Formats: sequence, structure tokens, C-alpha cells
Amino acid sequence: MSGIAELQSGKGHRDENFPVASFLIAPRHRPAVLAFYRFVRAADDVADHPTTPPERKLELLEQMRASLAGENDMVPEGVALRAVLKARKLEPVHALDLLEAFRRDVVKLRYRDWDDLIDYCRYSAMPVGRFVLDLHGESRETWAANDALCAALQVINHLQDCAKDYQELDRVYIPADHFTAAGTDIAALAAPPATPALKSAIAALAARNGELLKQSRAFASQIRDVRLALEVDLIQTLAEDLNEMLASRDPLSEIVHHSKWDVARMFVKRLPGFLFTRLGNRP
Repeated sequence: MSGIAELQSGKGHRDENFPVASFLIAPRHRPAVLAFYRFVRAADDVADHPTTPPERKLELLEQMRASLAGENDMVPEGVALRAVLKARKLEPVHALDLLEAFRRDVVKLRYRDWDDLIDYCRYSAMPVGRFVLDLHGESRETWAANDALCAALQVINHLQDCAKDYQELDRVYIPADHFTAAGTDIAALAAPPATPALKSAIAALAARNGELLKQSRAFASQIRDVRLALEVDLIQTLAEDLNEMLASRDPLSEIVHHSKWDVARMFVKRLPGFLFTRLGNRP
């Protein structure tokens, strides 16, 4: 019997910063997206548990890999995702990549520079979008834009939670060279409010992240499935807004999140533009 259930946070797909398996996703795809999410959520909770020893976390993550591979049935989330992947004729590569990210979370607490952070995002974020694209039968030519957006979303999450990650897990995703360039160090994350130097480091990382969002702006237009394209367009819009907030606000002492009302308002505001662009691009 696995001990994974004991480490779960209780967080669900409706608690995430960005839409997961929303009503925009076609009903036939939603169960698969949720099975993938539950597997990833369980692994994330293992890696982020504040009191479980690293060796135990790695052991549990290996149980998850083995359940996904069909080597055991100890982890219900792994068994469920395995069945979904088999039914949809999909490979487990994206889930396995995410497990690599969670193993890194257990053993790697600091990041050297932007390239080091993006290498982490290659495993922690990009596979999520790649899975959804494969599930929908989309072209892998969309992967470059997907990877840019998913990495940007990950960096936004890192900046939103930078103080919590440091204070609870001693984990810092802001690259060391950004602290150095701003004339500060990780100790500035210990308590609010952020110092001017720390705010400068955060703003610089948000500016770098803005370049990723420019690269991903055309992503929705590359997706054939209209419902998925609309969800991606909304996520892009939400990400751009949050990234702008992070360029000027202090995530240690100010709210840098969207409420459900904010999401609904931005969806309604963006919908006409999306439809106009979509219809204008029809052959």
C-alpha cells in the first residue's frame, strides 16, 4: 500500500491559477485531462510536502512511475492514467517527464540562471501542454509556442509563490544571477514586504518572461480545435495580465492572483477579439 494519499494537499483542478479541464474543453477530452491532472497533482503534493524526508519522497515518486508503467497497482492515480493512455493510444512520456521535474524538486533547491530555470520548465511545465495537444490530435508543430507559454506560466507561478517556496521548502526558483544583478540575496524572501532590490529582481525576471509570452501569442491561432484554441487564448491573456502585475507589484505583500470574477471578466472581454480573428483566418 502506498503512502501517497497521506501527503495530499486536497487541492483540486478548480484551485489552480489557470483553467484546467474547463467547460471550454470538449466533454470527450475532459476525463483524460482530469486523469492526467490528478496524477500530476498527487506527484506535486509528494514533492512539496514540507515534513516528509527526501528519500521517502523519491521512493513514492518511483511508486508512481511504476504504477504508470504497469509494474504495480499501488497508486490509484497511476493506474487510472495508465488506463486512459491505453484507451486513447497515447504514450506516457509527458507524465514521465513531469515525474522527472518532481524528482528535481526534491533534490534541487537553487537555480543558477535563466537557462537553468528553463531546463527545469522543460520537464515541469511544457509536458502539460504537450499532453493536451496530443490528446486533441494537434500538430506537434505547435510545440514551440506551447513550450513558451507553459514555461511562462511556470515562471509566473514561481514568482507568485517565491516567498512561500523559500519559507516552507527552502526552494528558490528565482535564478541566483538575478539576485546578484539586483544587489540582493535569497534572504530577502524571508519576510514581507519585498525590498526594492528584491522587487527589482522579480521585475527583471518578469521582463524576461514577457519575451516568452510574446513568442506564445500566436499559439491559439495554430490550434485547429476551436474550443482548445479559445482556452489557450484565455490562458495567454491571463498570463500576460499576471506578468504585468509582477513587473510592478510585490508578491510578498500584495495580491498577484486573479479571482474567479477576474477570469470571467477577461474571458468576456477577450471573446469577441478571438472570434473575429478566428473567423477572419478561415479559408
